[in-house]
Amino acid sequence: MSKQVQTTLRGPEAFVLVRRAVDEMERLGVWPTPLNFELWLHWLGDPEGPLGQEMTRLLGDGSPFTEETAEMLAAEYLPRGRLSEEIRDAGAVLNRELSTVSEAIAQAQRSQAAYGETLAGASAHFEQSTEQSAEPKALLGVVTTLSKATTQVRAENATLEKRLATSTKEVARLREHLEQVRRDAMTDALTNLGNRKAFDEELLRACDEAEKKRRPMSLAVLDIDHFKRFNDTWGHQTGDQVLRYVASVIGRVSKAPRVAARYGGEEFAIIFPSESASLVEVALNQIREEIGSRALRRRSTNDELGAVTISAGLAQRRPGESGSSLLDRADEALYASKRTGRNKVTNAERLEIAA
Repeated sequence: MSKQVQTTLRGPEAFVLVRRAVDEMERLGVWPTPLNFELWLHWLGDPEGPLGQEMTRLLGDGSPFTEETAEMLAAEYLPRGRLSEEIRDAGAVLNRELSTVSEAIAQAQRSQAAYGETLAGASAHFEQSTEQSAEPKALLGVVTTLSKATTQVRAENATLEKRLATSTKEVARLREHLEQVRRDAMTDALTNLGNRKAFDEELLRACDEAEKKRRPMSLAVLDIDHFKRFNDTWGHQTGDQVLRYVASVIGRVSKAPRVAARYGGEEFAIIFPSESASLVEVALNQIREEIGSRALRRRSTNDELGAVTISAGLAQRRPGESGSSLLDRADEALYASKRTGRNKVTNAERLEIAA
């Protein structure tokens, strides 16, 4: 939650903000679920923030505010708080498991130390008894003491092994859970592609690897043509249907090591490690042609929506170039595609040569 909203909720204005949130949800026919309530507090408390602006855009035409829309907004703009709770819970269990393991190891160390003392004492007593030509009873006592100590250490080691095995399984389960939480936090809820955070991290990593290994690397930015007009005509639920369709085609063509992400709104990005601009251009035209070849229908009414087209821009990374610079050049190529008729792919290199 933004600092501005947090400050408001800790002051006398909190009651006003909460009442406004409930009134607005009632006016728009939105159920006051905990997630919707949190989103409305953000929107009304910080309307100029990223989430506030996106909420204003989505609600501008009065389309129904669906659970999918709420989940998409939460995944995109409220990941940290939701993620931190799960990490905190998993971390608490992990700490308990590590404490158990530490305690078991400490107990084993104490047992081994005691066993060592017993052996040392028995050895000294045995040597003394031998020098004094001890009777068999004395030797039997030494052997009995050693036998008891050995049995006790074996039992405690077996207990330690069981504890370690149980804790190892629990730690593995927690590691898997945390990895799933991390994946969820990096995934766009609507399209199942990577989200903006995942894209930013992967772009940085891909640029570093390309620089170190001196390999080519390209970046593409794609945008659905006339999506706002389409959204205004058919509504956001149908718009979400279109976004999922476009994302499915992009995802199918962008299998690993390529990385696809929903960069924002109706804009997508694809990172192409170790691929030149010429190969990327072929892949983008494949995506563009497949998306445009199918006439979509509205699920709720079966009305024909017509063909959906996309525009794309691509840029191949130059030696020493940062991710932000590469993204800027790909964006410029995308805008060139938009300016010159849409439903096309533009290579940034050609733009620079023409200029």
